[in-house]
Amino acid sequence: MEHSSSEDDELVEDYLDFEDDIKASDVNHQHEEAATSVASSNMALVEQAIENELLAADDGDAKNQVPCLGMEFESDTVARAFYNAYALRLGFGIRVARSRSERRKGVEVMVMKRFVCLKEGHHKKKVTENGTKKKRKRLSIRDGCPAMMEVVRRGPEKWVVTKLVLEHTHMVVSPERVREIQLSRLSGKDREHQDFLKEMRRRLFGEGDAQVLLEYFKRMQAENAGFFYAMQVDNRNCLTNVLWADAKARLSYNYFGDAVTFDTTYRQNKNMIPFAAFTGLNHHGQTVVFGCALMIDKTESSFAWLFETWLTAMFGRHPLSITTDQGKALASAVAKVFPDTCHRLCRWRVLSRCKKKLSDVYRRHPTLHDELKTCINDSTTVETFEVYWRKILDKYNLRENSWLQILYNIRHRWVPAYLRDSFFAELSTTSRVESMNRFYRRNFVRESSLQMFIAKFDQEMDNGYEKEAQEDCASLSTQPILKTDSPMEKQAASIYTRTVFEKFQAELVEALNHYAVKIQDGSMIKYSVGRDGDAHNQYIVFFDEPEKKAYCSCCKYEVSGILCRHVLGLFLACGTILLPEHCILKRWTKKAKSDSVGHEIELEVQNYSQDSPILWYNDLLHYTMKFAERGATSSEAYKIAKDMLQKVFAQIISYEENVAEGMPHHVGKV
Repeated sequence: MEHSSSEDDELVEDYLDFEDDIKASDVNHQHEEAATSVASSNMALVEQAIENELLAADDGDAKNQVPCLGMEFESDTVARAFYNAYALRLGFGIRVARSRSERRKGVEVMVMKRFVCLKEGHHKKKVTENGTKKKRKRLSIRDGCPAMMEVVRRGPEKWVVTKLVLEHTHMVVSPERVREIQLSRLSGKDREHQDFLKEMRRRLFGEGDAQVLLEYFKRMQAENAGFFYAMQVDNRNCLTNVLWADAKARLSYNYFGDAVTFDTTYRQNKNMIPFAAFTGLNHHGQTVVFGCALMIDKTESSFAWLFETWLTAMFGRHPLSITTDQGKALASAVAKVFPDTCHRLCRWRVLSRCKKKLSDVYRRHPTLHDELKTCINDSTTVETFEVYWRKILDKYNLRENSWLQILYNIRHRWVPAYLRDSFFAELSTTSRVESMNRFYRRNFVRESSLQMFIAKFDQEMDNGYEKEAQEDCASLSTQPILKTDSPMEKQAASIYTRTVFEKFQAELVEALNHYAVKIQDGSMIKYSVGRDGDAHNQYIVFFDEPEKKAYCSCCKYEVSGILCRHVLGLFLACGTILLPEHCILKRWTKKAKSDSVGHEIELEVQNYSQDSPILWYNDLLHYTMKFAERGATSSEAYKIAKDMLQKVFAQIISYEENVAEGMPHHVGKV
């Protein structure tokens, strides 16, 4: 049996931790029924068939062998079985690309066969009768992969490997996935899954195909070499998943990619386009997009392909944290691709699901919803959460509620009290998710054509870039109103963006009402810090006075990158007049994008030549930000800066016109 192991050839996996908010489609129901209809005896036969395939080479040691030049086989059939077994272990499919026969003693005798990867070669367009090339209706699986093994007959029972290429130009599925994929195929589940994918593609692309999307990607890349896209195609030449990111999104990730949200809002509504986005927060607390995807197939391997491909687009830099919705396939892929990244479940989604899962209980107990939110959002320690949670279950007699049991079992993945030591760039708990959700619901419905979808999202991206630029200018040119006489507040106003300063200012004002009491001496002095007159909300702050380093039990700084009122209260009490430099997180400052980021730029250079437009863009952006900072310090500086920019811009326009007309060109001095 020939096998092709596209990353997406596996079953749609059911969610273990959460149930979907929408009813499964008929296709999904059929798929689930097929998944459970295979009797154990049949499955044993299926598994044995796979083992036979993997043991196709005769001797027991052959199953672990790698092809090599000069290797001999007793027939071309044995050679093919050996190469196919090797392909199965590595996770790629094979086919016969070439064969040659000779006439010997009046009989046609096969003398050569070449076995290649299924992705070998390129699709050739057929020429129609009028001489034009016929447009292919489906994307081709072939990408020019050179992997192959060629055997030549050297005797009656001797075939020798004479040509061999082991390297592939594409990712192959990991060896541990091969057995599962084969079980899927032989048990009949694969056909049900393919029916599901076919229906998803029909809904997304209508009567057309993916050619519109491909042409859009090619056009964008031609306009800017920094545009990245990748399309996952299965062994049936069908599109399964798509990822893309423009140059600005990739540059934004350099500065703000420490905390990422993988937004799959579409899963909440069966009428929405299967769109997903990698997003984050910039230094103004605005949502920025780091990449987009169309998720037609939602298996673990498809999510893994998406994450790995997105990391390639982001120059291999892993985020500190990633926030996602929950599902077994998604969680497994995150664990595989982001092993050192903190994986958090979206708290807003959890609470929104509660409204449906506990609708009957909410009707009987109208105060339950608010109490749950308070328990989850306001519990600053694990102990507080545990006490409050048990109190709610007992109060409303919900100890046996299966939904709440599920949520409690995975509490360490979504309850803030259990995630205090990880950075999430969190300025607001739900506003960003809610705004993105509203945007998706309003724009991305199945009735929209793919072209309209692309146009709307491009417009939304442009609007986001414009708002960021406007806020950059406003933060540089305006001075916020100060509420205290503290030099620390004045310092923060000059460093932080307007949005972040407002958050810091609120903490500083509260800090004036907090008092610190020393409770233990040592290299790290231990303080109890709390609001005047509130004996119940006391926080422990450890303070290294020589280094001016403080650590609070509320962990606000670890989560958000902004100092809490408890540490600020301690600083004021101990005479620390200005913010220590190590307490100022650059990603929240006005200069978040003003300097090149060393590590990220090195990665860019590794992935792009020095002539890459994305490097030019980054370099120009670096100097432009410095230019804007100096030019906005006074009205006279502003006039000089604007005049110089207008002159330079006019020169660039003149240069482009000369190039277009084929005239000699040069850039004069300003």
